[in-house]
Amino acid sequence: MMEQTSPRSSTPGALLRVPAGADRFGEQRSLGISTIDFKLIPQDSQSLLVIENTFHARGGPARHLHYEQDEWFYILEGDFSFEVGAERSTLRPGDSLLAPRQVPHVWAYVGDARGRILVTFLPAGAMEAFFREVTKANAMPPQDPALWRAHGMELLGPPLPVL
Repeated sequence: MMEQTSPRSSTPGALLRVPAGADRFGEQRSLGISTIDFKLIPQDSQSLLVIENTFHARGGPARHLHYEQDEWFYILEGDFSFEVGAERSTLRPGDSLLAPRQVPHVWAYVGDARGRILVTFLPAGAMEAFFREVTKANAMPPQDPALWRAHGMELLGPPLPVL
């Protein structure tokens, strides 16, 4: 039988198990149309941040770019529209996509039921701090360029229109 440690454990080399539907810290974070669970944080993983974003309504973040982070998306459930640079695509469960650092991107959940997406940031930079800050308002991140810049991103435009 494999030993399991608490999701709060950060002992180097210790097993870190985060149950399905749970946050790494047992906390709740909301962006209004979705919730975010931290799965892996930089102190666990040599600067990798992994979040699970669960949507109960359509929408997504504003168009932006990361100065130093590559952002990788893996669709778990539902349909998502993406624009990375000049390329547009629809991703469905099992699809993944990389938004390289310095490349403008925007994405949105476009399904009718629940949507879930796994998102990774490497290196994590200030993304954990960004999500901790913006989820305090229980709304999508505000279109405040200074807030985005303070967390290593450039705000470039509005979210994707979702019909």
